Amino acid sequence: MPRTSTVESPGCPPLRALTTDSLGLIKVVEVRGKGGGTPQVVETWGPPDASRSVVATSYADRKKDPVLAVARKNGLIEFLNPLKGDVLTTIKASESGSTDQSSSANDLLVGLHFFKSKQEDSFSMLGTLLTCTEKGKVCVRSVGRSDAPSDQSMDSPNEWSVTNGGQVLCSSLDPSENYALFGGKHVELNLWDLNTSKKIWAAKPPRPNNLGISIPTWFTASTFLCKDDHRKIVAGTNQHQVRLYDITSQRRAVISIDFRESPIKAVREDTDGHTVYVGTAIGDLASFDMRTGKMVGCYKGKCCGSIRSIAKHPDLPLIASCGLDTYLRIWDTNKRQLLSAVFLKQHLTSVVIDSHFTAQELVGTKPEGPTSYSEVRDQSDQGGNCNEEGSHKSKKKRKDVAGKKEKKIKMHDEEQISGIEDPTEKDWIDELPISKRKKYSKKKGEKQLD
Repeated sequence: MPRTSTVESPGCPPLRALTTDSLGLIKVVEVRGKGGGTPQVVETWGPPDASRSVVATSYADRKKDPVLAVARKNGLIEFLNPLKGDVLTTIKASESGSTDQSSSANDLLVGLHFFKSKQEDSFSMLGTLLTCTEKGKVCVRSVGRSDAPSDQSMDSPNEWSVTNGGQVLCSSLDPSENYALFGGKHVELNLWDLNTSKKIWAAKPPRPNNLGISIPTWFTASTFLCKDDHRKIVAGTNQHQVRLYDITSQRRAVISIDFRESPIKAVREDTDGHTVYVGTAIGDLASFDMRTGKMVGCYKGKCCGSIRSIAKHPDLPLIASCGLDTYLRIWDTNKRQLLSAVFLKQHLTSVVIDSHFTAQELVGTKPEGPTSYSEVRDQSDQGGNCNEEGSHKSKKKRKDVAGKKEKKIKMHDEEQISGIEDPTEKDWIDELPISKRKKYSKKKGEKQLD
């Protein structure tokens, strides 16, 4: 039995989120109704298979033709319609196109970014994709639709390597989609210009402490702090540090904050341009103001597993977090309060939020169950009236059946008693109960026969 806890939740506003897990499932969680409510799983896409575990996700949150890109453990990348779950196309992570999956299994994808702005004009082209592997191999390619003609010309992929050694663990793209950031174990943060495919900045490790001991390089998460400025970078390390880098100032971190005692696993920026949300390997979730380098506060409600992904709603003051404790949690960023938690059974790897979802998005359909108190009241009144009518009819039917049985018994007794000649005896018999009338009439008949 899963561990359950009682949460006093004020409810969530209308929301639609998509989660991926270690069995390759994609689950759609929605909150419908104008007044909000409790999130529920409305759809589950794909069969459960550990070899199809999702290792990276990218969501092109466009109002027209949105795309969800999912990289799996078996080396395949699927592009889905996030509204219906239809698979638009599937490609191999390795550009060689070989059917041997052993190479892709040894060099898993850690970065997957489907460009939102670089949407192809051709109907046969789906868009542009950037991938990065653990060994630092980066590839930018065009992706065609599955129904595209075979003679369709495609641009040659652009490939380069971001490291000569080490293991890349995190990558991110700035909102303008012109710069990419990479870092990992024994891999310092380095910033690349995607238009020229050249490295424009690389970080330096912190200075040794007073004992001469240097902190090993081990970045686990990274993001850009501002939408309009790619020069400010926030990164989380395996040494439970949150660092702020300014590429125009220096190569070392401008601010370094120690947070608890577990590695940082997820970092997400806010739309205000100075707040970041940080999740750790033991389930701690907090927000930091990077202007001052101080923690704004921790979120109420302890998570019981490593937080692997954090998603921020672009319009509403809420975030969604998920991880190895198999729960999707919705938080209020103003009060730092847990709004709701949904148990999703598998270890979750990522979560994305559909910012264009509204309560009236599904035209011509109505969610199951009542959506307002008046509907609940009307349904209860109708149900009460139906129950009263049904109970009245059943009582009347039972009375009719009992009356018919009593009438039959009385007629039968009268037929048996009609053979008695003494009227006084007959009157005396009529005063007897029905059960004794039968016995007396039988005995009297036997005597007459004798």
